[in-house]
Amino acid sequence: MDKTADIEDAAAALRAGGLVILPTETVYGLAADAGDARAVAKVYEAKGRPAFNPLIAHVADVAVARRIAVFDERAERLAAAFWPGPLTLVLPIGDEAAVCDLARAGLDTVAVRSPAHPIAQALLQAFGGPLVAPSANRSGRPSPTTLADAVAETGASAAAALDGGPCRIGLESTVVALLDEPRLLRPGAVTRAEIEALIGPLSEADADARRSPGRLARHYAPNLPLRLNVEEPRAGEVWLGFGRGGAGSLNLSPDGDLAEAAANLFAYLRAADLADGATGIAVAPIPDIGLGEAINDRLRRAAGFVG
Repeated sequence: MDKTADIEDAAAALRAGGLVILPTETVYGLAADAGDARAVAKVYEAKGRPAFNPLIAHVADVAVARRIAVFDERAERLAAAFWPGPLTLVLPIGDEAAVCDLARAGLDTVAVRSPAHPIAQALLQAFGGPLVAPSANRSGRPSPTTLADAVAETGASAAAALDGGPCRIGLESTVVALLDEPRLLRPGAVTRAEIEALIGPLSEADADARRSPGRLARHYAPNLPLRLNVEEPRAGEVWLGFGRGGAGSLNLSPDGDLAEAAANLFAYLRAADLADGATGIAVAPIPDIGLGEAINDRLRRAAGFVG
């Protein structure tokens, strides 16, 4: 793997059917040509990912998105407000060749977003088409927010890697389905309130949940057992605090800042997982408002509480 690759080298690797570790503002992704079923199969293999879990097609802008997905007025409004950025829209598929059946897990819909990271944008522009880029971790593991963590997880399967520094947000994108009534399939940095201000109330996932990545019952999980909403850790547990009262070596945000906690979440889960002699991980209560809804969603899946 070439960790010194430039944008053109990485684009060439993708055109040749290879995989590229790619920074985004959310987490590091493992990118492949969305229309190349063999390349997409390599992504599933590298991640150990169930083939029924769809992948997000990343595009440079809304013009490319309109070529692969069927946009309605709601999609146009959300894309105008939040793209490029951490919002994924699940829409009817437009061009089935551009995002292959395997990438869509056999569904008649496509999940699409335009990432905000300048390196991701540069690679998408150079490549000229959609890229699948699920988080560059082994399936079910915490998502990587640094290049080193991404390389440790799936670097052996990548032809090249691009270093964009630590991810600014640190949580995967919000996912909204716009098929009948709008549904929130996965919370993220674009909050429920921000979306509802533009298109009205969001229903829960229900039957459309299968159309989104990140919906497995146990997902984003460390190896150690994880306890949530803990006021006092047990002996041997690594304590992930939150706020000024969150004593311990790892505090997601001493100031109680949900954005800081989100950015630190996966890196701190990884650090806790590797702590010498640790028998478990205990996490302080996180307010379930705004970005806290997304943080708690990831924590519940990491602990295996979502079915």
